[in-house]
Amino acid sequence: QGLSLSFFDRQPIGELISRVTNDTEAVAVFYESAVAQIIRAAFQALIVAGIMFVLDWRLALTAVAIVPVMVAATVLIERISTPAFAYMQERLGEVSGFQEETIAGQRVVSSNRRSEWANEQNALLADEVFATGTKAFFTSVVQFPLTITLTGIQISLVLLVGAILVIEGLATLGDIVSFLGLVALLSGPLSEISNLTSTTLAAVAGGRRVFSIIDEQPSVVDAPDAAAYQFEGGHVQFEEVDFSYVPGRQILRKNTFEAKPGEMVGICGPTGAGKSTIINLLTRYYDIDSGTILLDGQDISGLTQESLRRQVGTVLQEPFLFTDTVMGNLMYAREGATEEECIEAAKQANAHDFILDLPQGYDTVLTERGANLAAGERQMITIARAMVAQPKLLVLDEATSNVDTRTERLIQEGLQRLMEGRTSFVIAHRLATIRNAHKILVVNGGAIAEVGTHDELMERGGLYKTLYLSQFKSQAPGGSADTTAFVST
Repeated sequence: QGLSLSFFDRQPIGELISRVTNDTEAVAVFYESAVAQIIRAAFQALIVAGIMFVLDWRLALTAVAIVPVMVAATVLIERISTPAFAYMQERLGEVSGFQEETIAGQRVVSSNRRSEWANEQNALLADEVFATGTKAFFTSVVQFPLTITLTGIQISLVLLVGAILVIEGLATLGDIVSFLGLVALLSGPLSEISNLTSTTLAAVAGGRRVFSIIDEQPSVVDAPDAAAYQFEGGHVQFEEVDFSYVPGRQILRKNTFEAKPGEMVGICGPTGAGKSTIINLLTRYYDIDSGTILLDGQDISGLTQESLRRQVGTVLQEPFLFTDTVMGNLMYAREGATEEECIEAAKQANAHDFILDLPQGYDTVLTERGANLAAGERQMITIARAMVAQPKLLVLDEATSNVDTRTERLIQEGLQRLMEGRTSFVIAHRLATIRNAHKILVVNGGAIAEVGTHDELMERGGLYKTLYLSQFKSQAPGGSADTTAFVST
C-alpha cells in the first residue's frame, strides 16, 4: 500500500493477490509445521551423535560419515527443485490472476457467451500448475528414498567396522548392538528432516516472491527536507515538463501552462494524448523527467506527498466504493469527519434523497464497488466523498459519463458546488462539459497543442474545433452543438 503507482502499473492484480495469499501461505505452512520439526530433529540428532562419540569415537565417526553425503545430496536436490517450485508459484499466480479477472468481469464473460471458454482456459492453467507442481514435488520426494538408502549404508558400515573391532578385541558384541540402537535413533531425525524438503523448498520459493515485494522501494519519495504544502489560493504552473513512464518512451513533451486560483481548466484531446498523465503529475503519483511544477510558487518535488494529496480532491470516471456502509464510504475521505458533515456533503451532491430511500439509509451496506447502486448514484456518492475531504484543488475525470440526462444534470449541479471557489481540472471526453471553462488545454501527442477558451479555440479552427464538431455537429436539431456544460464560476 505504500508503494508508488508505477509498481502497480507493471504488476497484474491477480499476481499480487497470489503473492499475498498463495506465497505467504507456503511460508506460513513452513513455520507452522516444518520449523518445529526441523529444530526438534536437529536437536535430537546432535544429542545422539554426542552420545555416540562418548561411547566409541571410531564407530561414531563411521556413523556420521554418511551425513556429509546426505547434505551434498540435499544441496543437489535443492538446486534442481527450487527453480521448479518457483516456476510452480509463478504458474499459480497466473491462475489466480485469470480467476480474479474473469470473476470481476463476469458480466462481460456472460454477455459474450464466453463462460465455456473461461472454464476451459482455467482448466488449462490449472493443469499446467499441476504438471509443474508434480515435477517439483517429484524431485523433492527423491530425498526421502535417498535418505533411507543412505541410512541402510550407514548401518552396514557400522556393522562392518564393528565386526572388525570385535575381531580385534577392541569392542564387544554388546557394544555393537547398543550402538546400532543409537544409529537407529540418529536415522529417525535425519529422515524426518528429509521428509520436510518439499515443504521447505516451497517456502523458499514463496518467500523469495514475497520478499521481492517487501524489498521493493517507492519510486516517488519525499525529499529529506520536504515541507508541507502551504495553500495560498491554488495557483498551478507547469514549466517545460517532460515525462516518461518507461525510460526512453516520452509521454509528455515541454508542457507549459498556468491555472490561476479559482479557475476551471478543461483538458481534452485524442485517446492516449496524455490528459490523465498531466493530472497524475499534479498529484505527484509520478516524478517528472525534467521541468518544474509549482503550486502557489512551491515546487511539488519539495513538498510532502501527504500534505499535497490532502489538498487535491478527485472524482474519477469509474467511481470506486468500498464494501462498507454509505456513511463509512463518505467518512473514508477525511479522518475525523463527522456524520453531520457527511450528510451535508451528500445534500450538496444531490445524493441525500436517494440515500434515504435505501433500505437502511446511510447505514446501508454497499456491495463491492457499490454494485447495488446505479452508476449515477455511485458517482454522486463519490462527489459527496470529495466534498467531505474539503480539498483546495479539484480533479474531475469525465465524471458525468454513462448516466441518463436527468442524473447527469444532478451530478453537474453537485460538481458545480464542489468546484465553487476551487482551482479545478476537468478531463473531458465529451467536450460540452468544458465549454464554459476559463481555459481549455488541447493535448495531442504528449504536447499542449492549443490553449484558450471555447470561443477562442473555435475561432482558431484547429484541433479543438475538429474534435468539437465531430462530436456535436450532428447531435442537436439543425446541426447545432449540445450545450450541456458546467457553468463557469
